[in-house]
Amino acid sequence: MTVLHQIDPIAFHIGPLSVHWYGIMYLLGFATAWWLGRRRIRAGRLPGVDEQGFGDLLFYGMLGVVLGGRLGYVFFYAFEALLEDPLMLFRVWEGGMSFHGGLIGVLVAGLWWSRRHRLHFFDVMDFVAPLVPPGLGFGRLGNYIGGELWGKPTDAGWGVVFPGSLPQPFASMSAERLRELHASGSLDVFARHPSQLYQAALEGLAMFVVLWWFSSRPRPRYAVSGLFALMYGCFRFLVEFVRVPDAQLGYLAFGWLTMGQVLSTPLILVGLYWLWRSRRAPVLEPRPAAPVQE
Repeated sequence: MTVLHQIDPIAFHIGPLSVHWYGIMYLLGFATAWWLGRRRIRAGRLPGVDEQGFGDLLFYGMLGVVLGGRLGYVFFYAFEALLEDPLMLFRVWEGGMSFHGGLIGVLVAGLWWSRRHRLHFFDVMDFVAPLVPPGLGFGRLGNYIGGELWGKPTDAGWGVVFPGSLPQPFASMSAERLRELHASGSLDVFARHPSQLYQAALEGLAMFVVLWWFSSRPRPRYAVSGLFALMYGCFRFLVEFVRVPDAQLGYLAFGWLTMGQVLSTPLILVGLYWLWRSRRAPVLEPRPAAPVQE
């Protein structure tokens, strides 16, 4: 039985201010990274760095996610719109964030922070990698709640009818009328893959479980980062086959290649290279930090 998506993207109001679920998901992602990171710091997984130092790293990482994510979306997915209206770069409330741009932003922030603290860049990235998947999962849940980035049509029993994807005259119907039609089965033909939930399960839950387990023991330098890049690249590449490409870009080649797959292919290759390079890399042994005086 299909599901009719009718979730209000606004969680609550504070006076004239509307708080969206998508923003809450970002906060949950950062809060989870903070909690998990403190556990790893106390376990000595980044020797020489205390909780205050990790707080600085997280702050710069957050800036990298937001700035890189927005710039990445604009340059990868909406460059023509930017040329026509340069101010759209700053209208973040209209939506538009890119994981690959956010990743570049985090790498730049991590490189700057690593040099400042005289640490090897990949020791820092290996520490950070397991903290990222929960945020990816929360972000995809935000996409689902917002009814955006839906998948291709499907006749599977778990298909979802997204009102925003409906053609006329259904797109102009009231929520109550859509519920009546859905109950009668008239909207089942418009059901789509909930690709946002696929990505939340793969990029969020599956990647977190694997990376957290893999990094629970000391691993050679590059190994954790390599596994992160490889897993994300493969998962994203596969889900793109059931996800509708961005309307302004469509398919780039062969009738199936998307921008998401183009941007994910280098991650797969880089991930394989880092895993290969880790075979002869040193292992960073943990040094538990001194107890924090509360």
